[in-house]
Amino acid sequence: MFIIPAQLESYRSLKDRTLKVSFETAELTPQQMANLQGALMKAGYLAFNPDPFTEDKIREMESIKADYDDPGKTPSKRMRNVLYVYWKQDNRGYEVFNDFYIHYMEKFINHIKEKLDERL
Repeated sequence: MFIIPAQLESYRSLKDRTLKVSFETAELTPQQMANLQGALMKAGYLAFNPDPFTEDKIREMESIKADYDDPGKTPSKRMRNVLYVYWKQDNRGYEVFNDFYIHYMEKFINHIKEKLDERL
């Protein structure tokens, strides 16, 4: 956990009913920058308080444990997003993403099916 002073700059609603929240900070120390870099693309908790946090609040926040990787995306959504980026980089002759998606999902399904024990 790290705490940096920041000002809430803006927020906006996204189509999946989540929010994108932006903060501005003053110039950060190298350690604070390293902390931010290490947290990039990780899920966690955000606490905001107009006044500095008390020691009790800091201890309370430190006791919270995140038990998820990405609260906004299921594994299937993540797979679809990754395949979409792959299609944008190399469409493999597929003009429509959905055709590309169906083809590669079928390949993945068949790959797993080949590994199944036929006795089951």
